[in-house]
Amino acid sequence: MSNRKSLFVAIIVGTIALSSCSIGGGDTYNGSATKESGLTVQATGTVKVVPDGVSFNFSVNAFADTTQLAISLTSEAAASIRSALDDAGIEKDDIATQNVSIYPEYIYAQDGTQTLKGYRGSQSFVVTLRDTKEAGSVVDAVVKAGGNAVQISSVSPVLLDTDAAAQSARELAVKQARDKAKAYAKLLDVDLGDLIFVNEISAPITFERVMTSDRAMGAELNAKTEIDLGLQEVSVTVEVRWSLG
Repeated sequence: MSNRKSLFVAIIVGTIALSSCSIGGGDTYNGSATKESGLTVQATGTVKVVPDGVSFNFSVNAFADTTQLAISLTSEAAASIRSALDDAGIEKDDIATQNVSIYPEYIYAQDGTQTLKGYRGSQSFVVTLRDTKEAGSVVDAVVKAGGNAVQISSVSPVLLDTDAAAQSARELAVKQARDKAKAYAKLLDVDLGDLIFVNEISAPITFERVMTSDRAMGAELNAKTEIDLGLQEVSVTVEVRWSLG
């Protein structure tokens, strides 16, 4: 038996600390008494507003035997439409060309062969209409100027000035965040302390109810196009953090 004796003593110290606990929906409460402890909540404020503009997307097309004639006919129709837009008081800055193209078209036989039919030219535009009351009249003027060469892609009410609506939504979001934090503090039996930070996560704009009606396509050729603006939602989401007393 060795004269040297070894003594091994194992000491296990268990430390239990409450670091954090989750409170649904991304909201968190840190229960540890550290500098980072606090209550963080997210809230979204939403307001509904009437759009103050209309986005008008359309194209002009022409079919011909040659590319040169196809693009010439398309340009002629586009020029007539630009003149109609100018007469309607639309600023040049509100007219944007989206695409100009020309491509061949073929006739396909059952035996798999193809025969060149001709060439189609196309120009597409997006026009911002700031006078919503006259938007329908502008659509009618474009159709009249371009005739059968015109194809309307969409007529969509849009919100051009978002500042006022975003500010109202922001105020609602902050109020909801504060109410939410107070409710959590009461449930957890703690005191809500000082504000630590506020972070605006996003301010998206989504369509709520948008309707358009083209009465010119009815039986009465003299009927006018009317654009129903409907409502749009403007939402602001904030993340707010308070210390806990």
